[in-house]
Amino acid sequence: MKIAIALLACLGLVAAASFHQTHEVKIADKAFLEKQKFLFEIVYRVEDPLMFEDYIKMGPQLYTEESYYTHYDLYMKKFYEAYKMHALLPKGEFFGQLNMAHAKQARGLFNFFYYAKDWETFMHNVAWARMHVNEGMFVYALTLAVIHREDFHGLMLPSIYEIFPQFFFNSKFVYEAEKFDYEMWMKMTMYEKEYMDVYHKGHGHGNMYQYGDYMYMKDFKMWQWWKLMGLGEHWYSENKFILRENIYEFNQDTKWQDMMKDVKVWWMPVDYTRDLDIYNEESKLSYFTEDLGWNSYWYYLNLDYSFFLDGNTFGLKNDRRGEWWLYNVHQLLSRYYMERLSHGFGDIPEFSWYHQIEMGYDPQMIYYNGIGYSYRKNYYEMETYGNFDMLNQITGFMQRIHNIIENGHYKTSDGHMIDLRKPESIEYIGNIMQGNVDAMDKMFFQFWYMMAHMYFADADYHQMDVYPNVMLNFETMMRDPMYYMFYKSIAQVYFQFMHYLPKYTKEQLLMPGVTLKHVEISELVTYFDLVDFDVTNMLNDKMVFHEGKFVWDKSLYARQMRLNHKPFTYSYTIESDKPEKVVVRAFLGPKFDEFGKMISLSENRMNFMEVDEFYYELKAGSNVITRKSNDFYWTVKDRTTYTELYYYLMMAFDGKYSFPLDMSEPHCGFPDRLVLPMGWKKGMPMQMFFMVMPYTAPTHEQFSKFDYTYSCGIGSGARFVDDMPFGYPFDREIDEYEFFVPNMYFKDVMIHHLDTMEPYYHYKGYTNYGQFDYTFFRDYYTKYFKL
Repeated sequence: MKIAIALLACLGLVAAASFHQTHEVKIADKAFLEKQKFLFEIVYRVEDPLMFEDYIKMGPQLYTEESYYTHYDLYMKKFYEAYKMHALLPKGEFFGQLNMAHAKQARGLFNFFYYAKDWETFMHNVAWARMHVNEGMFVYALTLAVIHREDFHGLMLPSIYEIFPQFFFNSKFVYEAEKFDYEMWMKMTMYEKEYMDVYHKGHGHGNMYQYGDYMYMKDFKMWQWWKLMGLGEHWYSENKFILRENIYEFNQDTKWQDMMKDVKVWWMPVDYTRDLDIYNEESKLSYFTEDLGWNSYWYYLNLDYSFFLDGNTFGLKNDRRGEWWLYNVHQLLSRYYMERLSHGFGDIPEFSWYHQIEMGYDPQMIYYNGIGYSYRKNYYEMETYGNFDMLNQITGFMQRIHNIIENGHYKTSDGHMIDLRKPESIEYIGNIMQGNVDAMDKMFFQFWYMMAHMYFADADYHQMDVYPNVMLNFETMMRDPMYYMFYKSIAQVYFQFMHYLPKYTKEQLLMPGVTLKHVEISELVTYFDLVDFDVTNMLNDKMVFHEGKFVWDKSLYARQMRLNHKPFTYSYTIESDKPEKVVVRAFLGPKFDEFGKMISLSENRMNFMEVDEFYYELKAGSNVITRKSNDFYWTVKDRTTYTELYYYLMMAFDGKYSFPLDMSEPHCGFPDRLVLPMGWKKGMPMQMFFMVMPYTAPTHEQFSKFDYTYSCGIGSGARFVDDMPFGYPFDREIDEYEFFVPNMYFKDVMIHHLDTMEPYYHYKGYTNYGQFDYTFFRDYYTKYFKL
């Protein structure tokens, strides 16, 4: 568990501790603990009937009188009417956040949560919804309310991949998890070990290669480490600790050891999806596209700035919601492109509604109601499947937005003229591309985004019964290679708008008197490490209550290999002729394309990803600043698991623990371990760009009231370090004769990848087959990775 001061640096908000007022860590009181306990328990095994008697008594009916709410609108009335007419999406059915009919109902339910006058009203409505509303819709509306209610700061829900693990793991694993039987498991001493890929002291045959005294198959994937150790794909008891990158922080905590000693823990290895029936080279990237942190970042971004939340009521305009959403699309595509280069793949393929989609996709996922997700065959012809009226509206919109940007202005239906040659007009473009309620001329622009995703899923306008499809939910769509193709067409609108803005001049880029002399960067190394994800919500077992109190006595974990990097540091040497308040930005980008050809800066600016940004007060003379990778302003480490959070909470109830409000890592941060692409064993050439610029305070900073220690500050207007355009100075096209100034610095770097299992291949006399060898990973991580 992180200490509070470390959280300040990695909240994914700002480098707040350096120039804002810091705050003491707030400890939860009894009232807060009661609320947090309710939220943790109400989503426990959310697909099963509610088992907590106290909450069952709260939920016989929804509070519908207007006096219980600060605001009562048409969406709430329609939601309640739909409930009375038995027209709500039934429990157990697939819920798509981007299905129009589902989204309307979810908005009504969210309003019942968000506008509740007090906690009692909120709690009764949530208990009612838990018993009567579709599970997916319930979790979506509840998460939105917890994030956006100002009086809920510090309260949290488990991570989305802990509430619905089915959305993040393949169906083979889900089936195994849901049929896990604790009683049956206790009667068996151990599952029989089946040596499928490894034969200890065996004899080679077929396409087996021999190394010393053991064998492995030549199609072995490095993340299938459990097979090397002789383990079958079954559940195993775990009595040591939960694997993650910061495990030693937990192991040294005596309170953590005491609270976990009575929890029965099982884990099972889980692989990523593979091309089984459909050959698809994109599956080489499945470790990245299916990464839980990667997908959950996009999910929470689209809850923080949900398309149906208006910017005035929720303060989202203060955060430049349209520009921020569009910039995130660009940044995620840049990060994906760098991962493609690690495997020798080139540009993200262009998307067209009228040409075949070369790469098919089979998610191999199953919804919690037992229905599998739809798949797309190779060379899929988009225009021959679906609603042509919907297709014409979508393609008509895209043509229209390109024409509007080209014309440079837009006249709204009420006669208002909007100038699209101003830099701040990117906010209009971002709102339009997201299809949110702040989009100008809602009748024309608001629904295109939702319709596009519905068309991908072959869902009609008002269709309620929809086949599960990854493109209808934010937490699943990034698994599909087509996502990146389609969103590339969205990013192209961003670059088209920027094309018409004047290039930055040398005078605009120059910071007189400041020179960035040098940046020293430590070795950049990636590897695959192991992590356990809490999937207890899939546990198929009776719940235990003792004297009316819920007893969390067992947990299930999914153990998976995932991309990570060694910690690294920058050391800046900056000279200034006087004291200055500055912001330092750092970017990572490719240097060569897939053919080894150097990419020109004017073209390559679209591929740079911002990795860090921080405020600093320079003194006159030479300044040496050391910046660690775990200080990056928008990244987070692994989140504390659902099981642990609940135990900490119950310890606090018993007076054995002081529960801080910053207990868990914030939902709004990007995974620190995914900052670097995988790279190559021999070193993948990349480049980094650094720039020092004058500090310009965020416009709404002085009005901000959010507490950095436990809030993401959504809608505060002070989430970001400064008020400069996102991506500056790469946001506009580059004139290389004007671009290079002394306060910039380019640095060539190499990203090396270490095969986690390589030491194992060459290790003689290995004897610990048939069990997970913690000693191997501890010793060799230390020796080879120096962690």
